[in-house]
Amino acid sequence: MSKTEHIIKTGKINAGNYFEDFQLNQVIHHATPRTIAEGEMALYIALTGARQVLHSADTVAQSLGYNARPVDDLLAFHIAFGKTVPDISVNAIANLGYADVRFLQPVHIGDTLSTSSTVIGLKQNSNGKSGVVYVRSVSINQLQQPVLSWVRWVMVHKNNLDAPAPETVVPNLPNYVPADELSVPTFLDARKFNTAVTGGQYLWDDYAVGERINHPAGMTISDTDHTLATKLYQNNARLHFDDVMMKKTAFGRRLMYGGHIISLCRALSNDGLENALCIVAINGGTHCNPSFGDDTIYTWTEVLDKWDVPNRSDVGALRLRMVGIKNIPADALESTHITTDGKQTYHPNVVLDLDYTVLMPRKSN
Repeated sequence: MSKTEHIIKTGKINAGNYFEDFQLNQVIHHATPRTIAEGEMALYIALTGARQVLHSADTVAQSLGYNARPVDDLLAFHIAFGKTVPDISVNAIANLGYADVRFLQPVHIGDTLSTSSTVIGLKQNSNGKSGVVYVRSVSINQLQQPVLSWVRWVMVHKNNLDAPAPETVVPNLPNYVPADELSVPTFLDARKFNTAVTGGQYLWDDYAVGERINHPAGMTISDTDHTLATKLYQNNARLHFDDVMMKKTAFGRRLMYGGHIISLCRALSNDGLENALCIVAINGGTHCNPSFGDDTIYTWTEVLDKWDVPNRSDVGALRLRMVGIKNIPADALESTHITTDGKQTYHPNVVLDLDYTVLMPRKSN
């Protein structure tokens, strides 16, 4: 008798939740709180090329009223988001979209983030093999203060195809976070903002609704880079890591984490939006088509709206549409959509359509 015949199979493995495991109003407290250190900020820059000045220089942050430069908004978001993956989307087919993402207060080096989620919607797909799960997640710091909240929806495999479909509930979500609900730090003071620190001369007053900025640079991303970035966020979704599994799918290879595309596009958009200080909301977003290692990412930005911030004369809010494109420069693609047989769909090279809001200094009165 071989030694292997004495092996006892264990049931201790957590395989994650499948669609039939979710219940409406279910609250999930996600494991592994994360303390953010200086190294995460340096590695994030190395992987994305992010150049937003508020997150790059203590001196600039301090001139604006911060004690020190805050953690990049998207780095904090990805880390908070990563906490949810083992419970929400480790068995995902795709992360479909975001809405009502609110950056409630800055995250700093030394902060510890913990995240919980509530199931707010369920809808089984017509094929009976998967369904869409809607969750609202909240991340708090070590002082129990909310720092981020967001809604996302994800398509998840069923494990037991005979499990009955739940009642369909699709939540009503806002189209955008209005100006009077944006969380603007009370200590922020941009009255003496010096554009020399960014190299960009344009402030909030200089942008017009409907304006489109074709950001000139592209960035080719390798499998190594996007894999390392996803590990940085402790996002363990298998479709980003398991090449053997993904070879059996229609894609034939691993997918790039969509959040990494958001970060790349945000970094590329610095040219033309140099004075955008921070993200205060993500109003909605779609990962339109998959991205893979060795794709080259480009982006353009459209100004959707510009708002006065209540009781503030030093900063204004710009609502922006950031479009990510693979393998075609931004100025070579006129529209995000194509029409085939009378049906409009995203152009196959469009990988991201993100509606978000930033704060930007205003000209002195």
